[in-house]
Amino acid sequence: MSDSIQLDIMKILERLPHRYPFLLVDRVLECRAGHSIRALKNVTYNEPFFPGHFPTRPVMPGVMIIEALAQTAGILAFVTSGIVPNESTRFYFVGIDKARFRKPVEPGDQLLLSAQLERSFKGIWRFSTVALVGEDEVAHAEMMVAPEAGK
Repeated sequence: MSDSIQLDIMKILERLPHRYPFLLVDRVLECRAGHSIRALKNVTYNEPFFPGHFPTRPVMPGVMIIEALAQTAGILAFVTSGIVPNESTRFYFVGIDKARFRKPVEPGDQLLLSAQLERSFKGIWRFSTVALVGEDEVAHAEMMVAPEAGK
């Protein structure tokens, strides 16, 4: 079992190609290469999707929660493989199964994002992911990421 690392926003920016307004991971609390990751997303009213989703009761879109989980899994894939991404190295979100949404996520919530590496085979990484607010599960999914084709 590997040692756990933590990543602040500057280290996250080194490991993900995403930038505002699409970077959805604020801090990595714990990352164990080849095993698991726990990260945070602070949900604020200033998110660009809230004015339209929904004006009278802002709710974080489920697809954004899934994207935050995919970015979390992507960080684990990069850390596990020892790759720091650049313009020629990317992992892409390539599949999702069994996605479920349990509760709405609203401004002021803090998402605890976790991913566990289930399997890596021929460059495809399969993860089990969960998003919590407090101790309540708000979403979960099985997902796959893969390196850019031809890389």
